[in-house]
Parts: sequence; C-alpha cells; structure tokens
Amino acid sequence: MNRSDRLFALLDTLGDYSLHRAEDLAAAQNVSLRTLYRDIGRLQSSGVPVTGTRGAGYRLEPATTLPPLTLTDPEIEALQLALAIVLETTDPALKSAATALAAKIDASLPLETSATDTDWQQIEHPFANAARGMGHLPILRAAIRARQKLKLVYNAPDATLRSLILHPASLQHQARSWILKGWDETRNAQVSLRLDLIENAEPLPELFTPKV
Repeated sequence: MNRSDRLFALLDTLGDYSLHRAEDLAAAQNVSLRTLYRDIGRLQSSGVPVTGTRGAGYRLEPATTLPPLTLTDPEIEALQLALAIVLETTDPALKSAATALAAKIDASLPLETSATDTDWQQIEHPFANAARGMGHLPILRAAIRARQKLKLVYNAPDATLRSLILHPASLQHQARSWILKGWDETRNAQVSLRLDLIENAEPLPELFTPKV
C-alpha cells in the first residue's frame, strides 16, 4: 500500500473519533510503529486535527469552528470543495491565493499541534488530487437521499478498474479528502471509496433498504 492509500485508510479508521492505540493502527495498516508515527506526523503537519501521544493513542478531533465564525457542515463542505478545486488549478495567481488561504484556515482550526508555515505544502497528502471525482457529487448525494442503487466503476488498489453495485450510505470529508461509504452488493461487504478514484457513477432504477 502506497503512502497516499495508507493516509486515506488511516483517516478512515480515525474517522469514528474514538481513541485508537498506535499498535492497533500499525497492525491494521500492516506497517511498523515507526512508519505509523511518521504517517500521524504527516497528517498533523498538514493540518488534520489528530491529537494524542505515543503512549496514550490517537484520535481525530471534529473541527468545525473557524474563529470568530461557527460553520455548519454544509458550509464546511463547500469551503473544502472550493479549496480542493482551486488548488488543482494551473493559474499561478489563483493557486498562490488558494495556498495562502488554505494555510490561514488550517492555522485557525482548533489543533493541539500546529503545522509550520511550509510543512503542509510539502506533504504527499490524501487530498492532493481531491478535485477529481467532484463531478459525481450531485449523483451521489441524490442517490443517498433517495436510497437508490449506484453502478460504479472504481480504480481498485491493484491499479485495475472494477465494477460494483453500491448501496450508498454517506459522504464524508476529512481535511479536504472525500469518502463515499456504503454496502457493496457485488462483494456483500461494507466499503469506503475515495471520490477521486471513482471513474463513473450511474444511478440504477432500483431502490434499496439500508442494512441495520
């Protein structure tokens, strides 16, 4: 598993906002404790609100407040989406402005560990290609609301394309990374899918009943 995939998987695990032992996180990622500590440091340095210590464990803190404003979840989503898109631009002036804005926002989040002025820009982070797949958002949101099945074409970890029938449950964003969660009818399992790896999303004329 490459670094980007590891960081996505780590964010997904920490996304329950519970405390996780470093040993358990390392075992789940199949990496050494040293690698796990480096990955935690990369997330923290890029502005992700991961708190904890090596002895006590780590948790992801929900951060939805930008002093002096309190933002709703849809407002946070809009802000994260806008930054992700602009950071992908080739226009140097826009990219520079977005970089400065992202640094100010990340510095304003209620973190116990703050990034240095330039560390976060140099990190290979899960949201590096976050703008990819955003065109699917209207279809995904509509399918979640209507409990409508989706046929997805997805870039699998082994670099192959695979098709699946998904019962979409929720869209989650963490530090400008976006995850689609749901039930994979094809493999009969719960899945977490990266939006930037979805090649095609097609709504099917069939509804589903959420699993308890």
